[in-house]
Amino acid sequence: MTSRIEDEPLSGALGGVIHGVDLGGTVDETTIAAIRRLWLEYGVVFFRDQNLPDGRFLEFAKRFAPVVEYPFMKGLELFPEIIPVVKLEHERINFGGIWHSDTSYLETPPMGTMLIAREVPPRGGDTLFANMYLAYETLSGGMRRLLDGLVAVNSSSKADVSRTREDQVRAHARADAKVEYEAEHPVVRTHPETGRKALYVNAGHTVRFRDMTEKESAPLLSFLFAHQVRPEFTCRFRWQPGSIAFWDNRCTQHNPVNDYHGYRRVMHRITLAGDRPR
Repeated sequence: MTSRIEDEPLSGALGGVIHGVDLGGTVDETTIAAIRRLWLEYGVVFFRDQNLPDGRFLEFAKRFAPVVEYPFMKGLELFPEIIPVVKLEHERINFGGIWHSDTSYLETPPMGTMLIAREVPPRGGDTLFANMYLAYETLSGGMRRLLDGLVAVNSSSKADVSRTREDQVRAHARADAKVEYEAEHPVVRTHPETGRKALYVNAGHTVRFRDMTEKESAPLLSFLFAHQVRPEFTCRFRWQPGSIAFWDNRCTQHNPVNDYHGYRRVMHRITLAGDRPR
């Protein structure tokens, strides 16, 4: 049976809430195609009040792409493809708490990510998202021409983002994790499905431009990091138990806000296989 889904924009820049579909029930191919169309349009889509156990969550994610495991941490015992993203009451640093595009230090970064809320604090813990199409398209013609020819070096060991996963890695480290992952990708990538260009550097993982030092790269990167998360490019999502976010890693960035010290926040994350940026 086809669901009668409706969508509601979350902001003027990106993000839409999808209503009218029970992901824990039978979801036919027509509905999956409609969700994918909205996902490509909005960059990130959200669902509310979904009763989706881990097995069904994994089945739903696999309708869009193969699932890949996170390189640093082990997943759940019964579902190793699902990564627990947890901040406990005594912890001060949250996982991934900086603007970033997921694992851009891999040769083949993920296409997208799904995150479901299991436990949320009584206030705070929202996630911000930013539109990298707009970040690129609003630059001057001269800046776009300069960036179109540049390649960025991305590393998993950049200090600020390394600190945001220390607690999680201590508790759930993978035995086969490398000390550092590094990959080079174009500063501007072309989305393989929409054909639009998106800015593809991020404060979490990009360390310099190819054939330049970090010091030489810093002024331009600093400008781009600030530019790409301007308020008019962003949306903010408030979590509730059973909320799901599904973002396109090829044209968005995200930043989980760390404003809920003293409370527990438990999320489950699935990462979907992508292709090499071009």
